Amino acid sequence: MQELLSACGLLCNECKFLGDTCDGCYAVKGKTFWAKEFRTDKICPLFNCAVNDKKFNNCGQCDRLPCKAFTELQDPEISDEEHAKSIELRISRLR
Repeated sequence: MQELLSACGLLCNECKFLGDTCDGCYAVKGKTFWAKEFRTDKICPLFNCAVNDKKFNNCGQCDRLPCKAFTELQDPEISDEEHAKSIELRISRLR
């Protein structure tokens, strides 16, 4: 299976919600299940910034990576240490 890289560098293929609750951020145009539940604008702020506002393919094309929004958007189910490691890995994927 081909890897599905999200706009923020997550691998959609590694997500337990792919195929059931979500088809990947590009397929749903940033309106991921969690954004629809927790955001008033119903869209992932990283996808919105990179793809919709700046017309990039992903956050990796931005010279501000990692920006405040990128580092502060954390999955509440992971520790701060796991989040820091995730940021490093996602940045390396995007570059």
